[in-house]
Amino acid sequence: MPADDSTYWSGWLPLVERTVSRGVKVRRARIVSEPVTDYIRFEPAITDANLRAGEQVRWLPRRRASTLALPGNDFWLIDDRLVRWNIFSGDGQALEPDHTEDPQAIKLCAEAFRSVWDLATDHADYRI
Repeated sequence: MPADDSTYWSGWLPLVERTVSRGVKVRRARIVSEPVTDYIRFEPAITDANLRAGEQVRWLPRRRASTLALPGNDFWLIDDRLVRWNIFSGDGQALEPDHTEDPQAIKLCAEAFRSVWDLATDHADYRI
């Protein structure tokens, strides 16, 4: 597991700390298939670094997301004005991300995130 001060985190954790110190909430919701893969088993262990930096993290088992309208890709919603799409290949490799400022996409992502967040379990209470 990477230490909080390793190069693995060099850009992300300081960014989160600065953002949170300005009063901005940084929330991450993970929708996961269960039983989980080895990689998802690894994620809770490294999530403690995210929490120490100020992120709020929740987990939602995919079976509980069946009735939610969700975008087709993983995303970050930034200040309710920009969506950054995380694009992955069929074998899970990260590809070049995309982004949009389209109001309809922003609305979809904001509503989807609220729905997921409301159903999800806080990191401290989630058990794999």
